[in-house]
Amino acid sequence: MTGTIPLSLYVHLPWCLHKCPYCDFHSLAHTAAAMPERDYVRALLRDLEGMAPVLAGRPLASVFFGGGTPSLFSAGAIADVLAAALRIGTLATDCEITLEANPGAIEAGRFRAFREAGINRLSIGVQSFNDRHLARLGRIHTGADAHRALSRAAAAGFRSFNIDLMYGLPDQTVEEAARDMEEALAASPAHLSLYELTIEPHTAFAHDPPPLPAESVRGGIEACVQELAGGAGLRRYEISAYAKEGFRCRHNLNYWQFGDYIGIGSGAHAKLTAAAGTWREARTRDVQAYLRDPYHDVHRRFVHGDELLWEFLLNGLRLTDGFAAEDFCIRTGLSYASLRERLRTAAEGGLVSLASNRVRATPHGLRFLDSILAPLVPDAQAEG
Repeated sequence: MTGTIPLSLYVHLPWCLHKCPYCDFHSLAHTAAAMPERDYVRALLRDLEGMAPVLAGRPLASVFFGGGTPSLFSAGAIADVLAAALRIGTLATDCEITLEANPGAIEAGRFRAFREAGINRLSIGVQSFNDRHLARLGRIHTGADAHRALSRAAAAGFRSFNIDLMYGLPDQTVEEAARDMEEALAASPAHLSLYELTIEPHTAFAHDPPPLPAESVRGGIEACVQELAGGAGLRRYEISAYAKEGFRCRHNLNYWQFGDYIGIGSGAHAKLTAAAGTWREARTRDVQAYLRDPYHDVHRRFVHGDELLWEFLLNGLRLTDGFAAEDFCIRTGLSYASLRERLRTAAEGGLVSLASNRVRATPHGLRFLDSILAPLVPDAQAEG
């Protein structure tokens, strides 16, 4: 069964120059000069070598360098990881290789070197072009820095790049959100990720919440940004993702379609399919422990039954096209008849369509996925 399920590689590089107050990812504020790049890359290579049995006979459909701010690493470090992936396994001929980057001038100047190292797609964390909003979000770049980074990405030869943009920012108006969208679209991105600002637990914003726009304003902002994206030829294919034809993010699609992925690096996660079922693993978030032994305190567990069904739906229903019944059965080993029965109430309420052996959230359902998923939450998730 694993031969029919795509495999991707995620590489976590956790360092940032500054921890943003909304961020709940595993990231560490650190100066670039003090970052243990060489030792960390060595640990990544040991980690990757340990995954050789998983890579055997399964070409990587995509590679994603995430963080943190991966563009703080040198192009040589990125090239070393990609060379190891080629030595230990294989890359698909059309492998998508993405690097996340922030628009600071230091990283932006390296774009051409990253392309020569093997990166063929950039994801640029702009978030906003408005200096007031950027400061409130804790970002260290300005709107001018963002425009420079986008220009340099195009000059470096990147046809495929994504812009991360946030909306629903503290005290943001519909007009300000529209202006952010217009500036982003002027750069002609092939892909746009539009995220509504949410306050996550254990973040600085959770301890000191900023004044978010009223619900009616947020609704107006959401409608505005969606309309502008569609008018620019970017089709919404996932709750937060818009792309021109042929430029959907393959790596993220693999997550949403419940494909397999290896995760290496401190705090990285993996999801894999074996004869015994679906299993997940997580690397230690203790960077020093990871440097000593990448397999120190790796947490592994199998996912079964209701938890597996819930995880699949949590991903698959984010896609505007939903998923085919056949893919659900192949990637979970569960019964489609059982799934239909579990979703009957959501279908009767107009939240889900179950036509033609395909499950998809309706436009209304995409806005209220929690209402679809809440009755299906397994006990372990509901308690913890």
